[in-house]
Amino acid sequence: MNPIIEEIPAHEDFQNNRQLVPAAGLLLTMALPAVAANPKPAPNPAPAAKPAPAPVPPEKHPQIHEALESLRNAKQHLEHAAHDFGGHRVEAIKAIDEAIRQLELCLKYDKD
Repeated sequence: MNPIIEEIPAHEDFQNNRQLVPAAGLLLTMALPAVAANPKPAPNPAPAAKPAPAPVPPEKHPQIHEALESLRNAKQHLEHAAHDFGGHRVEAIKAIDEAIRQLELCLKYDKD
């Protein structure tokens, strides 16, 4: 027998192929919506960032804190000054110390 002729399928094989085509079409028709509804899985998302730290509440009484800083700077200036400001340096340092003490007490007792 001729080898070319042997490769041609018999009539029964064509019948089987005719049944496979509609079955394959039906399978594709059913699978296509599932594939379209579930596209490629998204790549793993980046790990969630750490939550931002809680915002720091604004400082209470910023003017009092500024006054304390100014008083401390003035005291330091008076303590290291080359002259005694007409005899008032010692009394000014005492008044600054008392003002600092009073402002610190105000802040200590402010509980609201």
